[in-house]
Amino acid sequence: MWSRPLPEGAQPSTVTVSQDAAGRWFVSMLCDDPSVQPFPAADSAVGIDVGLDHLLALSTGEKIANSGHERRDRARLAKAQRKLSRKAKGDGANRIKARRKVAKVHARIADRRRDMLHKLTTRLVRENQTLVIEDLTVRNMVRNHTLARAISDASWSEFRSLLEYKAAWYGREVIAVDRFFPSSRPRSVCGTLQERMPLSVRTWTCDCGTTHDRDVNAAKNLLAAGLAVTVCGAGVRPQRSSPGGQSATKQKTPRREP
Repeated sequence: MWSRPLPEGAQPSTVTVSQDAAGRWFVSMLCDDPSVQPFPAADSAVGIDVGLDHLLALSTGEKIANSGHERRDRARLAKAQRKLSRKAKGDGANRIKARRKVAKVHARIADRRRDMLHKLTTRLVRENQTLVIEDLTVRNMVRNHTLARAISDASWSEFRSLLEYKAAWYGREVIAVDRFFPSSRPRSVCGTLQERMPLSVRTWTCDCGTTHDRDVNAAKNLLAAGLAVTVCGAGVRPQRSSPGGQSATKQKTPRREP
């Protein structure tokens, strides 16, 4: 079954046949897609704060729920893994069958997560000219064994990768604010800096009378910092480079794999 039709008149330059651990076969064809054109310019910008309780909090006040795909299938995955652990290493076909069942559960989780992230990133890129995110080092954060599973399930790295390449395709800009920027501490309305902001504090009322949601406040502060860099360039790290050495937000229209 085709995931999408080939662009009209396209001639694949590379065809790759592969099989995943779940036993599924894939044919991937690399070709130029002239239909990938920049979206019409928009006058909107959005700050995006990633999290675990909610996958995203936007500077508009919207929160995107964390679907928790791995958590929803955790019992099914554990059952398949227990069956696999009971198979002896020399148990040939039975062990292969049990291993494949585990792989199918993992594939189901990954497919649902990827589908959700694709829809979400396409929507954000379509609606906003500038998207401001935080430059997180996820590989270091997953060393925290208490949060590693939840962070991996949220798939922050994949979210950023999808956002950046779609922005490059469609003429949008992604700005990554330095990870050391204290996005949760400044009050987005009056600008006062909170001295302490423990993780247990999710909402609070400022001295100016504004009630803040911690995550939305952080997204608003990220947006302000990201827009400031267009003027002075302070507090924002350079975008990650593509394999060809171009900026992630200034790549040429890439090829598409259907």
